[in-house]
Amino acid sequence: METSKQNHQETEQKAITGSELLLQCLLSEGVECVFGYPGGNVLYIYNAMYDKPGFKHILTRHEQGAIHAADGYARSTGKVGVCIATSGPGATNLITGIATAYMDSTPLVIITGNVPTTVMGTDAFQEADIVSMTMSITKHSYLVRDVNDLQRIIQEAFYIANTGRKGPVLIDIPKDISNQQIMMQETKILLRGYQPSLEFNYEQVDKLLEAIAAAEKPVIIAGGGVVYSDAAEELLAFVQMAQIPVTTTLLGLGGFPSKHELSIGMPGMHGNFTANTAIQQADLIISIGSRYDDRVTMKLDGFAPKAQKFAHMDIDPAEIGKNVRTELPCIGDIKAMLAYANQHVKQANTKHWLAAIEQNKQQFPLRYKDSTEVLKPQFVIEMISETTAGEAIITTDVGQHQMWTAQFYKFKHSRSLITSGGLGTMGFGFPAAIGAQTGNPDRLVISINGDGGMQMCAQELAICSINKIPVKIVVINNQVLGMVRQLQELIHDNRFSHIDLAGSPDFVKLAAAYGVKGLRATNKAEAEEIWRQALETDGPVLLEFVVAKEENVFPMVAAGNTLDKMIMGDFV
Repeated sequence: METSKQNHQETEQKAITGSELLLQCLLSEGVECVFGYPGGNVLYIYNAMYDKPGFKHILTRHEQGAIHAADGYARSTGKVGVCIATSGPGATNLITGIATAYMDSTPLVIITGNVPTTVMGTDAFQEADIVSMTMSITKHSYLVRDVNDLQRIIQEAFYIANTGRKGPVLIDIPKDISNQQIMMQETKILLRGYQPSLEFNYEQVDKLLEAIAAAEKPVIIAGGGVVYSDAAEELLAFVQMAQIPVTTTLLGLGGFPSKHELSIGMPGMHGNFTANTAIQQADLIISIGSRYDDRVTMKLDGFAPKAQKFAHMDIDPAEIGKNVRTELPCIGDIKAMLAYANQHVKQANTKHWLAAIEQNKQQFPLRYKDSTEVLKPQFVIEMISETTAGEAIITTDVGQHQMWTAQFYKFKHSRSLITSGGLGTMGFGFPAAIGAQTGNPDRLVISINGDGGMQMCAQELAICSINKIPVKIVVINNQVLGMVRQLQELIHDNRFSHIDLAGSPDFVKLAAAYGVKGLRATNKAEAEEIWRQALETDGPVLLEFVVAKEENVFPMVAAGNTLDKMIMGDFV
């Protein structure tokens, strides 16, 4: 009788709510920090957090800030980022961040609350069908209808998000489900329709190596897939053995060292002369983890016209041949394929090709017209690059400053550039830096923003102040929507329409209002001085660099043109 009573008590002790189960599952998945914003339909989840001092949660000031922070955490660490929001507007405020992660293949698990199952479909207060709304921008979505499915769903979500071509997974939990009793059980992941594998076809890679041996002007386009598969070391070894020049896409920056002698910079719309010219003259194009997106290829009819063959290494078979014909597909994990290739690759016949490329690098380097009177944004980026020796984690917002960063910051390591590539999301950079710093507490994290994008996320300064997150927040302030202004100048005959950001806040005073140190520079000497002060400050610092409004990003390929039709700008 006593034994039966004891067993009953032990059973009762193991019964927990769906909310408590959720938190235990997150901890068991190795989640270090969750970014979120509470509300009515996630109250049980947040109530469960109250008794878990070991569960780290950062309260952002907007749901979009939460998901961008989770995104920055994921990209910089290689782990799954997690965010939580309530139903209705809380969930819909995540949509831009979900799309951002989906376009750039970032592994996230997004947890949203929903109204109780008893009132679903009745237009209840703060009801929104977030699963349907995000179906096209998630890798997979779950609506939890039975608390007994919750543990399995959480485990599946992490597995799906972080395998194959990575991406965001949504878990929508009705309020009543989060409070129902459940027993934790041993579960196994068995997804009949989803079986990602690291295996690849060795013959496909062998054919690529044969094509390299026969080529005289090969070019590698290294993309984000190199970074996401942690294949930077394998790529470096492959390139050095094969002696093939490497152009690195925006999301691929850091996947190959910027200062390496075989690096030819970024290609595409704002790519440099050497990279774009090499692609147009190449007889073999090898895409490694790059999806041949339109900002790289520009006008497809005319992209790499002399290429006899196109090769494409990618984990996602849907990308093969989607934009560019592909004679040499290599489908599988890039790290594994390069590791195999490195056992068999031989030096290509590229001596004359590399000499021609080096001549272009010397004759047409990235440059700008410097000034002693006004502060140039390119100078600011060069200063940051030189003083950090390429060792920092850099996050950017979207616009001219993003392109100047891509051009003038010299990246040394993989996962050191965090930026919105596919969606081009303004307001991304600063929250992403908070996530990156959270995941990399011992690294220097620098957030580079425009004055437009900074105002879409400035409220997150509170997080840095309260949590003492030591991000260095750079604002390149040209008092205008710079990239739009540039396009209106060059494409629309100086018809400057609704781009003036006059009336923006005093960023130094704004930082002070949140308890963050703020500094401003308007010339080179001041820029160097405030940057020195920032590096010597343990906590967060906002640095406003007031730069020339008229400065443009060059080179530039206008929409509808091929890569060889570059506008080079007025270089000295």
